[in-house]
Amino acid sequence: MAYRFLGRTLAALSLLGLGGVAPGAAAQTAPTPQAGGYAPTRGQSGKDVIWIPSPDAVVDRMLQMAEVTGNDRVVDLGSGDGKIAIAAARNHGARALGLEFNPQMVDLSNHRARDAGVADRVSFQRADIFATDFSGASVVTMYLLPELNLRLRPKLFAMQPGTRVVSHSFSMGDWQPDETARAGTGEVFLWRIPANVSGHWKVSTGGLSGAPESFHFTQKYQEVRGDAAFGALTASAVRPQLSGSTLTFAVRDATGAMLRFNGRADGDRIVGAVARGTAAPVTFEAVRTEGAAPIAGTGAAGPDTTGIRE
Repeated sequence: MAYRFLGRTLAALSLLGLGGVAPGAAAQTAPTPQAGGYAPTRGQSGKDVIWIPSPDAVVDRMLQMAEVTGNDRVVDLGSGDGKIAIAAARNHGARALGLEFNPQMVDLSNHRARDAGVADRVSFQRADIFATDFSGASVVTMYLLPELNLRLRPKLFAMQPGTRVVSHSFSMGDWQPDETARAGTGEVFLWRIPANVSGHWKVSTGGLSGAPESFHFTQKYQEVRGDAAFGALTASAVRPQLSGSTLTFAVRDATGAMLRFNGRADGDRIVGAVARGTAAPVTFEAVRTEGAAPIAGTGAAGPDTTGIRE
């Protein structure tokens, strides 16, 4: 899984490990035939990009950060020789699908899956990642350029909250990752698709006196701000955190005590527990009283001008 745009400068190609030579020059070393008789060449042309294989250490870290298990459905966008999808099945027991435009790479990857003994859990298909529905994935992996990542953002935000998205080397513009790592020479970025918790919410609790009557939240990506209304008192949400569908925050009530909320968003409902100080938690439910606003920043975005990242 490794794609890069062809229109990069020689300096950018050098950063990608091609030593500052043009992609065609990389093909001067005769490749070793692999399964199925096809031998991809480092730096060969793709649909929009050139092919560079992801190092094993990076692949391992991507799957670790995504916490891939046997319950996951992994979709690898631009799957190349199939390395990431095969590793997800072989090392983590997941089911995986690789989407790849080059039919020879697809054949190679399916051969490699059979050789690895995971063909019952891994498949590869020829596809355009922008025209293919991969919304059933619980984990999405990619090694694309910033331009492609930005084009994918609207599709990613249409996926189920909690879906994990992992990118080798390249970011998502101003959408900040939830976790980062450096494995060898490669950077890895992880995002979790957030639920939409924006808007006004009516609150009810299991007998907790002095609880807020309502919440109001605004949201950009997974970053949330908000407040709670206690009659004439309005108090800001303290350290709100949204990870997938899980929303946690605190708010100071009219007595000065801190209430700590831990809830799970499901459409127009948030259900969870709230505790005052060291007291035992009680249940709460919040119901959205008006339609949710779109999550700010999640529409199509212009090109990322931050340059090549390694």
